[in-house]
Amino acid sequence: MRSFGAHRETIIRSSIAVFGLALAFSAAVLSSAARETGNLLATAVLASSALLLSAVVALATVPYLAKRIAAERVRDALDYQVTKEGLCFIGFVLAIAIAALNTGNNLLFLIVSTLLAAIAVSGAASAAQLRSLELAANFPEHAFAHKPCPAHITIRNQSSWLPVFSIAVVSPRQKESKKVWHWEPTKFEFPKPSAGRQPWVRWPDLKLQRRERAASPPILRQQLYFPYVSPKGSAGAELVLYFERRGRYVQNAFGLSTRFPFAFLLKTRNVVLSRELIVYPKIERTEEFYEMLPLITGEFENHIRGRGHDLYRIRDYQPEDSARHVDWKLSAKTGVLKIREFAREDEHRLRIVFDNAAPGMASAERYERGVSLAASLAFYLAEQNASLTYAAQGLAEPTLWGFMHHLALVEPADDLSILDSLSLGADFNLVLTWRPRGTVVTSVWQSSYVVFLNS
Repeated sequence: MRSFGAHRETIIRSSIAVFGLALAFSAAVLSSAARETGNLLATAVLASSALLLSAVVALATVPYLAKRIAAERVRDALDYQVTKEGLCFIGFVLAIAIAALNTGNNLLFLIVSTLLAAIAVSGAASAAQLRSLELAANFPEHAFAHKPCPAHITIRNQSSWLPVFSIAVVSPRQKESKKVWHWEPTKFEFPKPSAGRQPWVRWPDLKLQRRERAASPPILRQQLYFPYVSPKGSAGAELVLYFERRGRYVQNAFGLSTRFPFAFLLKTRNVVLSRELIVYPKIERTEEFYEMLPLITGEFENHIRGRGHDLYRIRDYQPEDSARHVDWKLSAKTGVLKIREFAREDEHRLRIVFDNAAPGMASAERYERGVSLAASLAFYLAEQNASLTYAAQGLAEPTLWGFMHHLALVEPADDLSILDSLSLGADFNLVLTWRPRGTVVTSVWQSSYVVFLNS
């Protein structure tokens, strides 16, 4: 069944092509018979019908079936899209062809042949220049939502004698979602439960379900135009990418399209070139951000203010030393100011803890604001050269960019709260949690500043 489904559209289009060509042949034969009888109206109608049916078959089925050919050199076919200019030109050719058939004028047949030859030459020229192109795409390593980020696209002409004109780099059309099969846990019950009746048999079971899974949005959403590329030359263009939402953006292919030379067809060659870009949450300094920042920094400074009590050494006073560490008795004996230095305690670090929400705990808008706030605080504190570490459910790499990568892809999940397994140590914890007030573990409040994102 799966094999038939894969070739179903091919079979349908082939059947339409055969049926359409049969009708066109019948109309052509009948038009010849009507001409012999002298019925000019029937001759014109039948001849026009034959030409129109042939054109519909040629446009609707031939390009698609050509791309299904198994030969590798032919399979790299181009996508065709008829333009408005092309439709007008085809209509003009059909009108002259009908007149040529009705009148038998050799000059009209010559004009039709010339016009058809122009279509053939246009197709061959545009296909040749598209096949001689190579594409390179460079995207930034780090990108943030709601912040422009630069990228660079380069095309190279591999032909040593043929220049390239009027090329556009586009994003190929792709489906917004695709249907996938998955196993869903369920229970087998016999008979089916109803009011007042319990099933006799009940045990765990699996059910095969089909659901739609949203495809990753593409990276390139705009068109880049290159008017000319010389033989063995290259052309590059800078573009600015802008992303409305955080997440993973995937580009599996790029399109090279052209209308050259006569704009009858828009031809697009798909270039397989996979790129993935992780867009981090929006970094913004909101009013809430500025309200809690002094509180966080104040609590952290109070946490690290103390010094050790073990005497390390006594040395001469320097202008940057604090007067509270002067050894006044020794200074009086020696006549020189002396400073007592104590062994420092272990270095204190600031740990940012993102306690993820369970599904339904926060609205989508509030959840995005919370993720953005966590990213903004982490990025700001990293810019202040603070000694930072990070913690979150499923965090793979406790570094700044690892934490940003986690926040870019995080979604509400039923995982256990990270606060239940948080080891305090000597770190000062900046905890961002979706849990209600009063449900946070008491020990977390020690050496911590807790931000309740859902309040």
